[in-house]
Amino acid sequence: MIKREEINIRDPFVLVHEGKYYMYGTRGPECWGKGTGLDCYVSTDLENFEDPKVVFLPPEGFWADKNFWAPEVHVYDGAFYMFVSFKADGVCRGTQILKADSPLGPFKLHSDGPVTPRDWECLDGTLYIEKTEDNQPYIVFCHEWVQITDGTVCAIKLSKDLKKPISEPVELFHASEAPWIVDIRGGNYVTDGPFVFTDDNGKITMLWSSFGKEGYTLALAKSESNTIKGPWKQVPKLLFEKDGGHGMLFKALDGKVMGTLHSPNKTGEERPYFFDVTGKI
Repeated sequence: MIKREEINIRDPFVLVHEGKYYMYGTRGPECWGKGTGLDCYVSTDLENFEDPKVVFLPPEGFWADKNFWAPEVHVYDGAFYMFVSFKADGVCRGTQILKADSPLGPFKLHSDGPVTPRDWECLDGTLYIEKTEDNQPYIVFCHEWVQITDGTVCAIKLSKDLKKPISEPVELFHASEAPWIVDIRGGNYVTDGPFVFTDDNGKITMLWSSFGKEGYTLALAKSESNTIKGPWKQVPKLLFEKDGGHGMLFKALDGKVMGTLHSPNKTGEERPYFFDVTGKI
């Protein structure tokens, strides 16, 4: 067993399935360099976890060899789908979709390479199902600041089998639209970690991260049309202000709505952090 405070991951994502918590994340020691695989940590109390189980190993000849970032697993149409961002030298970062029959994998390649635009530097793709007659799936992702200076959050329609994009990307908002935002490195604005959900009032809401006055942050935006296309209005008050971000929400086994993120945002020291947001969003 391993304690929560001993786990060095970034971008934690929790799947609640059959009475257990399955936590995925970016391997802390591999975050900025060579990627060799992805893990899952299983718990029943969010404090004590089984030793990590490897759930993805890149197949021979895989196109990416670094920055295996932000894995998140969604149950969809009877299977488990993992959205992961990958990178290789000279190749744009992109989010690819993997598939398994179990939350512990093994996850195998599902989409033919990234489903984000191949000539865009993209990261942190997440699944969102628009609650309409046809329950249209989307990937919501970030067009990265390293390519466009003022990072954006975008959405693309996916095929029903989650194998490929079926629309052009739609820009939802720029990082600089947030009133609390702080630029980094001389005029660059970051978008990280979108996660879309329905708030306590039935409003389509997005968690996302960037940098504020006290470092890495977790923020909220609301869709004024109550559709994924927005327009999106930034919430001035941050959900988590100081040195922690890339979050998501899940319903705990006791019924509480919980948030998770990594904090601090310092290489080698990142840990999963959990907090109760019941009735607060």
